Amino acid sequence: MTKTSFPKPSELPVPAGAEGWEKLYPYYLVFQDKLKAAEDEKFWFCDSQHWPTVFKPFETIGGEFAVKCLGQYNARHLMIPNANGIEFRVHLGYLYMSPIPVPEEEIAARVPEFQARVGHYFQNWDSMLEAWKTKVRGTIDEMETLRFAPLPDMVPMDDITSGKAKDGTEVLLENYDRLIQLAYQNWQYHFEFLNLGYIAYLDFFNYCKEVFPDIPDQSIATMVQGVDMELFRPDDELKQLARLAVELGLQDRFVRPDEPEATLAAIGAATGGQQWLDRWAQAQDPWFNFTVGNGFYSHDKYWNEHFELPLGYIADYIRRLDEGQTIMRPKEELIVEKDRIVEEYRELLDGDQLAAFDAKRTLAATAYPYVENHNFYIEHWTMGVFWRKIRELSRTLHGYGFWDHEDDLLYLGRNEVRDVLFDLATGWGVGAPDGPIGPHYWPEVIAERTALVNALKTARPAPALNTPPESITEPFTRMLWGITTEQVQSWLGAGEEGEDGVLKGMAASPGIVEGVARVIMDADDLAQIEQDEILVAPVTAPSWGPIFGKIKATVTDIGGMMSHAAIVCREYALPAVTGTGNASTTIVTGQRLRVDGTHGTVTILDGAGAAPVVEGPGAHSHAHGPAETGEPAHV
Repeated sequence: MTKTSFPKPSELPVPAGAEGWEKLYPYYLVFQDKLKAAEDEKFWFCDSQHWPTVFKPFETIGGEFAVKCLGQYNARHLMIPNANGIEFRVHLGYLYMSPIPVPEEEIAARVPEFQARVGHYFQNWDSMLEAWKTKVRGTIDEMETLRFAPLPDMVPMDDITSGKAKDGTEVLLENYDRLIQLAYQNWQYHFEFLNLGYIAYLDFFNYCKEVFPDIPDQSIATMVQGVDMELFRPDDELKQLARLAVELGLQDRFVRPDEPEATLAAIGAATGGQQWLDRWAQAQDPWFNFTVGNGFYSHDKYWNEHFELPLGYIADYIRRLDEGQTIMRPKEELIVEKDRIVEEYRELLDGDQLAAFDAKRTLAATAYPYVENHNFYIEHWTMGVFWRKIRELSRTLHGYGFWDHEDDLLYLGRNEVRDVLFDLATGWGVGAPDGPIGPHYWPEVIAERTALVNALKTARPAPALNTPPESITEPFTRMLWGITTEQVQSWLGAGEEGEDGVLKGMAASPGIVEGVARVIMDADDLAQIEQDEILVAPVTAPSWGPIFGKIKATVTDIGGMMSHAAIVCREYALPAVTGTGNASTTIVTGQRLRVDGTHGTVTILDGAGAAPVVEGPGAHSHAHGPAETGEPAHV
């Protein structure tokens, strides 16, 4: 019997050892007993697309700043007629969201404000976007200047003679507060153009659905594909470095990329090696400010701090070049396909309809690249600097004995860190023989919190909470997260009969292929992927570009037509099914799959839970038809 509701927050079991987990997070991030009736009435979905692992206390800063700032642009800046922001809570360590609708009676009044504000941006797009880059870069540059050095035994004599009259602890306090504010500042900038990118695409999307009621979602997406994106630039830099290595005959110097110092030394000792190293150094600023994660977690590894990552990708590109493979993204083919689809639909229109179609498509294509490009500037570059500075501060405080491990600051909330800094300032400033209080307090608290976080990690999050609405219409929820009425019903088990071994999701990137599954739950496991496997993951990060040329298709648990996985797969011409809900916990590495990115299904062909085999003339084929080519489906 099909369920009609997801569990309530209070109905989810607490993992063993995680009792009292609520104390990890600020009061405003957890469900409240006094608000239970109201909160149980709302539909919440888990955003495992951006936050796939349990938060350590300090790490909630990314979720808080991101979702708050997303909301402010809907509700306060752009006055989007039918969408306010998104409420969010952390439950059992994972982030849940509930979109806030605009009351029907208020929508009309917002329309003229919305049109004026959005119109100003679209009329001044290029100049305002250039100013945006200047603002963001200025924030990053200021973050780089902040230091968290240990305090001296006594203030320098120069501070006496100059009359400075401060002891230096104010620098620690001011720099910490400034670091937090700068991160907040760039997250506000983050959404200045992102929501506009979605709006432009959604306006074109809705117009296409109006004039072509049967048009596939993928055909609309195809009409803006094949663009230059700065998010792809780090990967392109690695490809160019691989080609240069082959041209210089340096292939044999990349046999141990996991040993960066030895590898770079071996390259430098080879004929032509210095030319390659010069190009390597040139690529690093700014393109190695890039993580294999998504920038929201302190444990995300950045290329400029882990050279084994880019060297490993380069070594794989060298292998593929030596095997005669094409490693560049098929941009020209994508553009040809885009132009063909656009012309097919243009031929069906004339007059005002054609003019509106052209104008809306041009605007969507102009705004579309930002939907991915912002990731490099904010999630990767800004947050890379931010986490590096936080680690520096944590090491300094570790040096004063506040905690047992260098990165234990992450088990404190960001406002607790301010108390720690004043504790240090006091103990050091007054010359107390026992120093600050923190070293006698925090290690025990951190040990307790570490155990709670580890216990929460033993359970996967529920995809959603409470009763879903009859219809999900909020556009960002549908396009970015893939939370549609149909998908939510699929998660609840609707239509399961006769669909054994078939997972349904969003038809995110067209094509049909068969292959062997590789389930990846963490970016650290990407090296396990072998040539021509099918990637199955809770979510993919935009930064996984170097492995997209290696795989045949992608399947994710969450994500819509405008999710990172969908966009990147379309730009690499790979079939993709997103928003399956549970593919990563249903499919096992080594199982054969058929991924139908044209219709949004994933068929398990062998092993546990496989689809039934059809006997008869097509014996040994599965119930859902033979494998087809990976060619896109057209109009």
